[in-house]
Amino acid sequence: MAIEIHGNGAIERLRRAGRAAAETLALVGTRIRPGITTAQIDAWVREDTARRGGRPSQLGYHGFPAAVCTSRNEVVCHGIPRPDVVLENGDIVNVDVTTELDGYHGDTSATFIVGDASAEARHVVDVARRCRDAGVAVVREGARFGDIGAAIEELARREGCAIVREYGGHGIGRKMHQSPHVHHTGARGTGPRFRIGMAFTIEPMVNLGTEDVRRLPDGWTVVTADGRLSAQFEHTVLVTPDGHEVLTAL
Repeated sequence: MAIEIHGNGAIERLRRAGRAAAETLALVGTRIRPGITTAQIDAWVREDTARRGGRPSQLGYHGFPAAVCTSRNEVVCHGIPRPDVVLENGDIVNVDVTTELDGYHGDTSATFIVGDASAEARHVVDVARRCRDAGVAVVREGARFGDIGAAIEELARREGCAIVREYGGHGIGRKMHQSPHVHHTGARGTGPRFRIGMAFTIEPMVNLGTEDVRRLPDGWTVVTADGRLSAQFEHTVLVTPDGHEVLTAL
């Protein structure tokens, strides 16, 4: 499938959706502390998204039962918020917010440290953030999608971490997930070239141990195969004449 090239009107809508998602994520981040449940995070996302005139894109997507993904500790992605999952001191939790506003989607996530965390937890969170930023940094007209994966994988390996291969970023626009699939591993100089007007997410999932993952019986929750920690950060990125614009940066 062809990669969509967004015009000026669509780009402005993508900007608004991206900013709304980023602001909701930032609000949630200020409230995360030991003792809250992931169900409370879901409630905050629903409330704040509605206040901004948006709709949680994830709610009902292929049957997903919540408005946000909350992935704690060894959960890699697609964690379902639950009233019996209580955040404890030392946990890490990824909150993945996607907002539909005026027919377009903005997608962003961050991993938050709950209270005081171990050196290992701080390390994987730091590496995940830097991996996302390394992937974003290579985006410019004429470069290639493989450059993203190469930059991310090289950094993770230097830091003793692994990148999950089964899941990646995606194009975004009128649909939350559209072409292309954005790999977070790969070789420089491979894949389609970036063109001005393309929009997609960069969202590497970084594991302290093995890259291998498994899905739980609920059909959604993905965890590390070895039970070690995983962290993730995500931005929605637009290719521009000057290089790129991060649509979910505040």
